[in-house]
Amino acid sequence: MAKSKGSLRAGASTGLGRQPHEQWRWWVLVAVLATASCRSQGPAAVGSSRAPSSPASAAAAQVTGAATPERRERSRLRVAANQAAGYLVRACYLNGRFNYRINLDPDITPRPAYNILRHAGAIHALASYQQRWPRPEVLAALLRASSYLRDRHVAPLPENGALSAVWSEDVNDSLWEAKLGGAGLALVAFQGVETVANGATDLSRQQALGAFITYLQKKDGSFYSKYFAEDEHRSDSWTSLYYPGEAALGLLLLNRRDPNSKWIATAVRAIGHLARLRQGRRHVEPDHWALLATAQLLDSWDQLGAQESVEVTRELVIDHAAQICESMLAGLPSHPLGSPLYGSFGSDGRTTPTATRLEGLMAALTFLPDRHAALRKRIRRAAEAGVGFLLRAQVTSGPHRGALPRAIGRLADQPAESPFNRRATEVRIDYVQHALSAWIQFLELPPEISR
Repeated sequence: MAKSKGSLRAGASTGLGRQPHEQWRWWVLVAVLATASCRSQGPAAVGSSRAPSSPASAAAAQVTGAATPERRERSRLRVAANQAAGYLVRACYLNGRFNYRINLDPDITPRPAYNILRHAGAIHALASYQQRWPRPEVLAALLRASSYLRDRHVAPLPENGALSAVWSEDVNDSLWEAKLGGAGLALVAFQGVETVANGATDLSRQQALGAFITYLQKKDGSFYSKYFAEDEHRSDSWTSLYYPGEAALGLLLLNRRDPNSKWIATAVRAIGHLARLRQGRRHVEPDHWALLATAQLLDSWDQLGAQESVEVTRELVIDHAAQICESMLAGLPSHPLGSPLYGSFGSDGRTTPTATRLEGLMAALTFLPDRHAALRKRIRRAAEAGVGFLLRAQVTSGPHRGALPRAIGRLADQPAESPFNRRATEVRIDYVQHALSAWIQFLELPPEISR
């Protein structure tokens, strides 16, 4: 797959300003000013050890008296989220592309690669951060990254200009492959940017991405996972656990900006298919994207009233979510308190499997009803321990502060040159993104839920 040689060069074109409407040019000016501000702020920029200021944090600072353990924990999470966001901002080149993968061990050279779905995921996490604790340098990075996604990877299908896909290749090269999850996560990313920069994204492109997702859906609610440009065909020869949930979440977020029964119906059929497929099974896949999509769906449930063709009940959707949560918790190892692995959802110390499960579990906490009170209590305990595990894994100083390595440490029973141990110190943008998203969700839980 050929890439532009200058794509990582500092000062390369960001693609900003290519939209014709006035609102976009306004956000270009904001980005330029924010970048200048970021350069002038020095140590106080995002990623420093200080939490960013906001009206909420300023009010909290006025509270006198000794800090409670809960307040100290939340303060640590704020600093961790600040540093994780800072890492992603620093990893975002001037052209909007991220420094996708590094290794904390200077003797290990990472394998060159880029995954545009994880690029979109990083935008999603930064937008969530920006909604809560606005910073000009974060906004500037968001605009750069979303421009890169839009200009370099979103393009119409060769045979149907009304449908747009997220292509794995740069659109300036020969188009080859488009993934369902790419369209879903692009919608998640663009809607996140729109919430913090009104008018900065193009609705018509997002509608074309939504139409592409509906084009990939089958009658039973399942999907073709890929589309190949060469022979213009949809393919289900390979499937992804996460793509249906990503697609449903993207459509539900698009529906907030562009209310349309088509987006809702496609998302409902997707979640309904997953629910029926897994019904009666004791162990199911840890599908955190389906849980995130379910939380959005239940927020939009009233829109289903007129859609008699969608045979999905609220009870089915909630029971499916509870089933996923139960299965996640059943796989939680019993690490002793005081162990570096305490709170981890695995035995090898990898960080992202824990972070993604926490994202799904905490999304479920917002909608599980009282009949699942015991499950909610177990989720709360797992979430408290899990966010602590991620805190212990984060790099807190040096040039890579805010990074989340692939694992909290190397495995002592394997040689240093083993594949796992060589990658234990690897940092990829999605490792950071998922931890940041989990911390934000935990901080957003109401006290009666988070404790």
